[in-house]
Amino acid sequence: MILSAKASDMTVADRVGVVVPVGMLGGGFPRQTVKRGIALGADAIAVDGGSTDSGPYYLGTGMARTSEAAIRRDMQILLTAAREAGIPLIVTSCATAGIDAGVDWMAGIVESIARDERLTFTMATIYSEQSAATVLAALDAGQITALPPAGSLRASTVLRCAHIVGLMGHEPIAAALDAGADVILAGRATDTAPVAALALRRGLPAGPAWHAAKTVECGGLCTTDPRSGGVYVQIDRTGFTVEPLDPHTSCTPATVAAHMLYENADPFRMREPSGTLDTSQATYTACGDRSVRVEGSQFEKASQATIKLEGSAVAGYETVSIVGIRDPHILANISTWLDILDGTLNDHVQTLLGLDRSDYETQLRAYGYNAVLGSLDPDLSTPREVGVLLKVRASDQATATAIAKIANPGLNHLPLPGMTHMPSFAFATSPAEIERGPVYEFVLNHTIDWAGPGELFRTEFREVANA
Repeated sequence: MILSAKASDMTVADRVGVVVPVGMLGGGFPRQTVKRGIALGADAIAVDGGSTDSGPYYLGTGMARTSEAAIRRDMQILLTAAREAGIPLIVTSCATAGIDAGVDWMAGIVESIARDERLTFTMATIYSEQSAATVLAALDAGQITALPPAGSLRASTVLRCAHIVGLMGHEPIAAALDAGADVILAGRATDTAPVAALALRRGLPAGPAWHAAKTVECGGLCTTDPRSGGVYVQIDRTGFTVEPLDPHTSCTPATVAAHMLYENADPFRMREPSGTLDTSQATYTACGDRSVRVEGSQFEKASQATIKLEGSAVAGYETVSIVGIRDPHILANISTWLDILDGTLNDHVQTLLGLDRSDYETQLRAYGYNAVLGSLDPDLSTPREVGVLLKVRASDQATATAIAKIANPGLNHLPLPGMTHMPSFAFATSPAEIERGPVYEFVLNHTIDWAGPGELFRTEFREVANA
């Protein structure tokens, strides 16, 4: 990887320009930045609609992380701009997790906007949800591979899943564009898939296509001000150039190169369904004060294409309590206090409910002390105040809440040995027990062999006519 200061002149005929307005649909962006991107010569608008960043709940329940109002606002801007310019609009990982119902939910929003704006276009919906039967058949055929640190997949794990999705690559999206889709709403996809699809279907090299897609997947995160809006990327046969859509923000070689570190185990290599991006020989060159030129990226095609599976299953039912502590004696010995509280709670649960530790789980997190890093925290000096979060998980909600209620007196008044006063702490809520309902966990970290178009993903077309 080489960072340099100036770019040489370049004249290449074949290229594709893409506006990526924001890192995730519903995140909001200035309306004028989209117009600016289209004016730069955009051939399409692409935006990611989801992620696993917020945990397994959204895949387990199928609910969107972002509010419908926020998504509708962003989509109204993007849809009307795309139709006015006559360019495709692509949204992937619809409704956060990309389940089939999420794609249909997004389609309903699009059709509602189209009626309000009197828009006519061809819409493709691409579905990525996988049935347990499909996954089990692949498991029996030896077509499932575990990704570290996951172990071998069991049939019982597949059957536990509330929803399973496969992360599509660029192929289903490119096929929908080739079939004439103006608007594409896709289920779960890799964050890079829509931008790569736009370049690869034009015959542009895979190295620049996938590296450009990785760079702009999160919109303005590859700029000096991620809050300012999205980016415009232009991909050609020898590389790509990226610039912010906000005229007061810049891309630098460092901000662009750094995005290969984002959510990536290797700063130079990234696996996609069809192969591996290699950026170890990439050069990053400043073009003036605001844009960056990248060249030298390569792509190694895999001998066997694979699709990553994501599955979420109910892990139990959870009740939480939150209490704030400022007692200086307790805070000076907070680790001891937490150990005593944990032991006291377990003893009381055994006595009052007859439950063993195998019947439930508890976590005590001391925010302001070491809740995030735990024993790895290099600075465990006495804090001024600590917020203690108790999480109780059991097989049913009533049991989880009963255990949290048993913890209530200790969370409110538990003294340390030798204390001559009864301390008092402050609960954040009344009642102190907050029932969270079913909680979910990711249980699939595996790939499934993929034979190509027509397998695992299905596409439907509809004409939206409101002229």
